[in-house]
Amino acid sequence: MQRNFTITVLFSCFILFVGYAQDIQVSGTVIDDQSTPLPGVSVQVEGTDKGTITDFDGNYSIEVTSGVNLVFSFVGFETQTLRVTGPVLNVTMTSGVALDQVVLIGTRNPSRTAVNSAVPVDVLSVSEIAESSPQITVTEILNYAAPSFSSNPQTISDGTDHIAPASLRGLGPDQVLVLINGKRRHKTALVNTNGTFGRGSVGTDLSAIPTNAIERIEILRDGAAAQYGSDAIAGVINIVLKKATNQLAIDMTTGANFTSENYDDSVDGEKINIGANYGLPIGEKGGFVNFTGNFNFRGATNRMRSFSGQIFTGYNSIERVANNDGFDLLDLQTDVDAIKDYAQSAGLPADVLAQVNAANSIPDLRTALNYDNTDTELGFRGLDRSDFNMRVGNSQLRGGQFFGNLEIPLGGEGDFKLYSFGGLGFKNGNAAGFYRLPFQSRNVTSVYLNGFLPEINSNIKDKAVAVGIRGKVGEWNVDLSNNTGINEFTYRISNSLNASLLNSTPFEADAGGYSYQENTSNLDVSRFYENIMSGLSIAFGAEYRVENYDIIPGKEVSYARYDTQGNVYDPTDPNSVVPVDFFGSGRPGGIQVFPGFAPNNVVDAYRNSVAGYLDVEADFTDTFRMTGALRYENFSDFGGTLNFKSSFLWKLNETFNLRGSVQSGFRAPSLHQIYYNSTSTLFVDGVPQEVGIFSNTSRVARVLNIAELKEETSLGYTAGFTAKVPDANLSFTVDGYLINIDDRVVLTGQFGPNGDPELQRLFSQANATQAAFFVNSVDTQTSGIDFVADHSANLGTDLRLKNTLSFTLSKTTIENINIPGPVRDADLAETYFDRTSELYIEAAVPRTKGSLTNSLFVGDKWNVFLRNTYFGEVEEATNNVEPNIDRIYSGKIVTDLSASYRFSKALKFTVGANNLLDVYPDMADPAFQSDGRFLYSRRSTQFGIDGRYLFARMNIVLD
Repeated sequence: MQRNFTITVLFSCFILFVGYAQDIQVSGTVIDDQSTPLPGVSVQVEGTDKGTITDFDGNYSIEVTSGVNLVFSFVGFETQTLRVTGPVLNVTMTSGVALDQVVLIGTRNPSRTAVNSAVPVDVLSVSEIAESSPQITVTEILNYAAPSFSSNPQTISDGTDHIAPASLRGLGPDQVLVLINGKRRHKTALVNTNGTFGRGSVGTDLSAIPTNAIERIEILRDGAAAQYGSDAIAGVINIVLKKATNQLAIDMTTGANFTSENYDDSVDGEKINIGANYGLPIGEKGGFVNFTGNFNFRGATNRMRSFSGQIFTGYNSIERVANNDGFDLLDLQTDVDAIKDYAQSAGLPADVLAQVNAANSIPDLRTALNYDNTDTELGFRGLDRSDFNMRVGNSQLRGGQFFGNLEIPLGGEGDFKLYSFGGLGFKNGNAAGFYRLPFQSRNVTSVYLNGFLPEINSNIKDKAVAVGIRGKVGEWNVDLSNNTGINEFTYRISNSLNASLLNSTPFEADAGGYSYQENTSNLDVSRFYENIMSGLSIAFGAEYRVENYDIIPGKEVSYARYDTQGNVYDPTDPNSVVPVDFFGSGRPGGIQVFPGFAPNNVVDAYRNSVAGYLDVEADFTDTFRMTGALRYENFSDFGGTLNFKSSFLWKLNETFNLRGSVQSGFRAPSLHQIYYNSTSTLFVDGVPQEVGIFSNTSRVARVLNIAELKEETSLGYTAGFTAKVPDANLSFTVDGYLINIDDRVVLTGQFGPNGDPELQRLFSQANATQAAFFVNSVDTQTSGIDFVADHSANLGTDLRLKNTLSFTLSKTTIENINIPGPVRDADLAETYFDRTSELYIEAAVPRTKGSLTNSLFVGDKWNVFLRNTYFGEVEEATNNVEPNIDRIYSGKIVTDLSASYRFSKALKFTVGANNLLDVYPDMADPAFQSDGRFLYSRRSTQFGIDGRYLFARMNIVLD
């Protein structure tokens, strides 16, 4: 993968000239209505992408042509457009609203604001939110600040414990496109295959981007495949990196969960985050380089009280006595006399002991000793049920990131700039799986007498770099860029064993992993015609993308199943016999909790795509705008697709705007979904299964009539209005939407061999008892409404209040299930698309979500932050349809509160809480608790299960 990471970008087609003599250097100071300097204000030349931001003292400097307009915008203040008439231009910003922030997303006109956009866009000032919010990572911040966004940590779900899936409007994690500085961000190598929301999807790891590197985040809540390409069915998230210079910003946050519920640890989940950001100016024309370094640690949490299921059989009692006597427990399995002898002092009930004494063979002893002897045996061993608990909660994570953002003015007639941004990151995680209990064939009691809790250790590496040049050729803005991203995810399994190796097993093994790379080249050309109608913007461009997906094999012991001779099991050889436990159950192969990838799982798959687009925005009058976009994209593996988008904005008066859009969209199935194949232990309604996920090009897929994947397609509509009431310092937007998606890719249920000898042979080769596939199985319809309102008020000389109310109401329904005829004829329709998969799509994340945020500023010292977030009800994702079982978890309100005090210009201190009132989701019905393992649903999550989190933060800013 490293061979493609270093990229040379040649721009020999541009000739740079000396700038016009009439250019002047304009500088000034930007203050608020309390005469306080405002750092970070965006200063942009109207109609272009040229601009800068103010420094900590509110000062700015920019070279422009005399007579142009400068647009000053900042979250929480009214946008101002002022004409340049001289070398000094000072500005006083009036308290306003975030909806006036100039946006880069959803439009290629560089002067649009969110409230005047023809499509709904949220603008979140991350640098402002991160100072007061309890949340640290991007996913955490967005989950509470943007109701249309959903992401929560998962538990007992393999790799998904380490990268939480994220989505917009309740659609799939792979149906939202992520950009950085307007350029496509690569997806992760991880495909979510376990029991979580987003099962079968591939998302983008937003937590790999350090929060202190981000200036703001723009969320386009509208389909935009015609503008940005594949994946943008639900919307687009654009992350804008910082450009600040001559300023060192250091952020230190620490905290932990302090819960009042009765768990083993009332304090856990410790978090530490230390970050630094610094920038240097380059030249005298607004060039800069900005660097960010970040280290973070998240401790594990556990919300399991006590396991209530079976742990021991009567035979385990005999093993205890034999082990104390030094007898080889593997020899004990077949020694009738030894078993009968040790049974006398094993504390067995009289009736069982009588059956043992009367037994003449191992089958007789199996019958006598195969009963639940847990409570009695715990007493003999001096153990408690909680000694067999799992870790049900957040995984432990340790990570670090280094990001950079660079822009170098090259001068010349076109005011060209060389730019680059990107970063390196790592994340090491530790999570546990299901406890392997003493009575199970998955455990070897001669190795772990009391069973064991296997652990998954992840090693995640993320690399990305974008390089480009932009400027003007004549009157046209030209941007040529290349962007490469790599994500690698590998596993090391510890505190485990390969049961088929018996006493020869290692306790840990490298299980392999996967790697994914994208390389995207873009040419974007645009021009704004100020004198045509009331303004006309034309943009067109092309994109070429290459993708590569690798599956990396693990060590043999991580995936192989061995026979009684210690050789790799060969199902075609009658002399190759799988080891069994005392009760005759076969010992599974592979390292326990996550069997490694075998050589026949290895994939090194490529594909490429080429696209071209045209984007037009026409202001027919000062009050009416129409936009239109067309994009054709052709993929090497399944062909081409043409998509469109059209939108309008009608300014009814100075207060109200009407807007709407219609767009088609598509999502190419990821290389992961096409080629991923592995075998892992999945617990389906509490029952463990060795489930092999087979590619759609495999022989197993052909036997079961599973078709090859094709693209998802969509048709969406949005309609709403915006309002801006300056006299009340109020702005709000209301948007309704309808999204129809055909041929959504999901992961099927588990197919058995059903007596087919060829399937049985193919399953055995993969160490699998069940099989699943990625298929285009359902058509869905998603409808909803989004509301966002921003308000600010001056309550007195030293008091200023900012309020934001936002909520989303959404509903996704399955309109059609596309089941192949042979699958239906074989009565396998419910396996092909089961009830669990249906609920993951329709009801596993909140369909209603809202947030009310209040920030009170007291002078320039104090700031009090209060946010109440409502997470609506969800339904348990399960195939269990028995009556009288409660599957609904009601909505809850989570309260965040913090207080900040600025000791000086350089030092600010904040303390506060997330989930101040220690709210938990409803407890799961006993039918879903898996013998007390999951008190709260692990399949349908609302806001996590960690309870109250208290934190302290220090912000240091040095000029």
